[in-house]
Amino acid sequence: MVRDVSGLDSFDWRLIDALQQDASLTNGALAEKVGLSASQISRRRQRLEEEGTIRGYRALIDPAAIGLGVTVFVHVALNTHSRDNARRFRDLVRLTPAILEAHALTGEADYLLKVAVGDLKELSRFVNEILMPHESVARVRSEIALETLKEPGLLPLPSS
Repeated sequence: MVRDVSGLDSFDWRLIDALQQDASLTNGALAEKVGLSASQISRRRQRLEEEGTIRGYRALIDPAAIGLGVTVFVHVALNTHSRDNARRFRDLVRLTPAILEAHALTGEADYLLKVAVGDLKELSRFVNEILMPHESVARVRSEIALETLKEPGLLPLPSS
């Protein structure tokens, strides 16, 4: 489904851009950047949150600083393509904290997971004790990231 962005005006786009750059800005600081009053910013921000345009806020934590020095991309193929099997796999993803991102794919693999673990031993446990034995999984292929060049990416926004 393509989102109808026609309801967003130039102030909304500037507000979204400012929040992407720094979500910790106060409404007063956002007002200066966007060119509206703090109360107008507050109302717009609330509307964008209620509509789901703004899905949330979070701090960006350096994984290595908290002992998660290995980033892995894991391709998963399901053993059958049924609604129940997909639900079981989605439940596994939702309940596994090491899985940072999960994407359904076209092509050879059904899903691509981004996983953060402390070391290769922990990766081995994750693959061999969590993914492979799961009833929904047929095949797993993992690729270890040697270096992260860009993360997290800001969404490209139209010029206002």
